[in-house]
Amino acid sequence: MFGHLTSAVSQVLPEIILLAAACVNLAVGPFLFGDSGQAASGIRHRWGVWSLLALLLAGWCSLMPTPVIEATELAPFQVDTLVWFVRLVTLVTGTVLVLTNWNQTTDNDAAESHACLLLILAGANLIALANDLVVLFLALELVSIPTYLFLYVARRDRSGQEATLKYFLLSIFSSALVLYGFSFLYGVAGTTNLTALHHVFKNYEFSAMPAMLLVSIVTIVCGLAFRITAVPFHFYAPDVFQGTATSAAALLSFIPKVAGFIALVRLLGQPSVESATHLGYWSLAAKSGDVLFLLSIATMFVGNLLALLQKNVRRLLAYSSIAHAGYMLVGLSVAVSVPQINDDATAASTGSIGGLPALLFYLGVYGVTTLGVFALIASLSRPERPLETSDDLAGLSKTHPAGAFLAAVLLFGLTGLPPTAGFLGKLTLFLSAWNHGTDLGRRLAICLAINAAIAAWYYLRLIGVMYLQPSRDDTRRTTGVPAFVGVSLCAVASIALFFAPDWLWQALQRVGG
Repeated sequence: MFGHLTSAVSQVLPEIILLAAACVNLAVGPFLFGDSGQAASGIRHRWGVWSLLALLLAGWCSLMPTPVIEATELAPFQVDTLVWFVRLVTLVTGTVLVLTNWNQTTDNDAAESHACLLLILAGANLIALANDLVVLFLALELVSIPTYLFLYVARRDRSGQEATLKYFLLSIFSSALVLYGFSFLYGVAGTTNLTALHHVFKNYEFSAMPAMLLVSIVTIVCGLAFRITAVPFHFYAPDVFQGTATSAAALLSFIPKVAGFIALVRLLGQPSVESATHLGYWSLAAKSGDVLFLLSIATMFVGNLLALLQKNVRRLLAYSSIAHAGYMLVGLSVAVSVPQINDDATAASTGSIGGLPALLFYLGVYGVTTLGVFALIASLSRPERPLETSDDLAGLSKTHPAGAFLAAVLLFGLTGLPPTAGFLGKLTLFLSAWNHGTDLGRRLAICLAINAAIAAWYYLRLIGVMYLQPSRDDTRRTTGVPAFVGVSLCAVASIALFFAPDWLWQALQRVGG
């Protein structure tokens, strides 16, 4: 037993470091206030540096060789290529979030704000590591609960409180749905261990799937659809994005998507050809394909069509986030759908792009680009000169040429145009759907192409405003240095991944293999 505990600790060492750093923030922060009840001026810079050091140390530990123990029916954690990818994504995007949040929080609140951020990142990693329903649910809550606090600390005026309350109430509802679905899974399989649970399913006849397991699939997918802002569980996003601080909106645009999609991948698993040939077993994945297909279509069209109507930049990015969730659902739908068993499908699938690698690649690319846009808003906004609507971007090419150029690069990435990684992300999703060899896959590919064209209108419109419209105030915009460093990192990463994506793509090809 002691050996199992020791190996488990070594497997989650990067997460332990993030949790320990967050505990230091929460324990030490309250003692750094003076007699006036105010923290020392500039102390937020120290907490920002401390958070970056914690992320750097966690990243270093992630690169250290650790004994990889195959997931068994006793192990609470599993370490595989998916875990490596999620850690890479959370550590890179976590660095950008720390830089974005650097000047978005006050000296009084910096310790708690950065602590919540570190807890959320640790929770996202633990979702990928989870090999048990209990561990998975606790990891999901480790993302949710600090998020409520992060939203409240970031902005405490009336609109901020309203945004926090909306997210809090709806998030609790989604957690209840997920937990309800987990209870059905346990009732059918008699175990909470994911490895054992999937082994139980493999011994069942495809036609004899218990009816209450279908209820479980629906409730789990609906509960997690809230986190990824899939239609019709998206309606909170525009109001919350507009009402909260820019750093909090940046967090909500990406980290819950990581949590939701990785949890779905772990729970649903991947189908096998045997599922379609009735050779003695079925999977959760095989039964969830139709649900995810409908969610994907609805999410893409609703997100993009409503984004066309927006003037407020953060509301536009909220609907953009919804649409991108629809794109990612294309990859997940393909990943969980059983390919047709015929000669044409076999020929089409030979050497084709898998849905799961395409989903994960796009998830990472989307994180870099969308966080870069939010970091730019945080960098250029000031109380006396906010950047709220598209009109506030007018003439940015003259008042801040570097900011306009970086914004254009990132918006090209969200559009899916070269030379950015967004082009490769959308291309891999399209090819994975088209080459799946099914009518479902081709319909998804066509809808993806149509929605990419719709989205290009409102992204390119913003670039047009920056470069073609005159500014209402010709004075140069000042720059928040930490957030602007985050913008630069995101833009460079987006272009670099376009020219050198092979190292990441080859690693993702091994996920689930």
